[in-house]
Amino acid sequence: MSNSPAPYMEPWLRGTYTEVPAAGRAVLHALDLALDDIRSFTAGLTDTEAHTQPFGLTSLAFHIRHLVHSTDRLLTYAEGHQLNHDQLASLKAEASGGETLAELLSALESALANAAARVRVLAAADLEASRGIGRKHLPTSAGGAMIHVADHAQRHTGQIVTTAKLLKAMRPAQA
Repeated sequence: MSNSPAPYMEPWLRGTYTEVPAAGRAVLHALDLALDDIRSFTAGLTDTEAHTQPFGLTSLAFHIRHLVHSTDRLLTYAEGHQLNHDQLASLKAEASGGETLAELLSALESALANAAARVRVLAAADLEASRGIGRKHLPTSAGGAMIHVADHAQRHTGQIVTTAKLLKAMRPAQA
């Protein structure tokens, strides 16, 4: 018997969410993977680094804040609703804020837990139901909007991971 830690297993291989239909399960796994990666790659970063824009790149803080609010907005569309005043206001406020990295991660964890509950409901609904996105009501389906939650989370997670790696590489060498 080995005392070494078990190797990391990606969420889709963990056998979780078996009660959720496949499309919803895939979205839940993508959200879990995003949170795993964001926690892992931001570990050890300072609050200042979280708000830094290395080489003009968007800060980690923005990406995390954006993930929190955009996930809610996308699921609102998937559920067949339009955005309310608070959601529109949060869209405008994503570019600024002075939260600590711990506060940002806590907000992300809460937002993704809320999203998971909503995805479970959506996954059991008619995924072919027509939906309109934004003021122009651009056409999609409930399933298309739900699945875009996963795509969007992974896109911003990749940007967070890359920026976090860059921030750590830019630190002065330890003597």
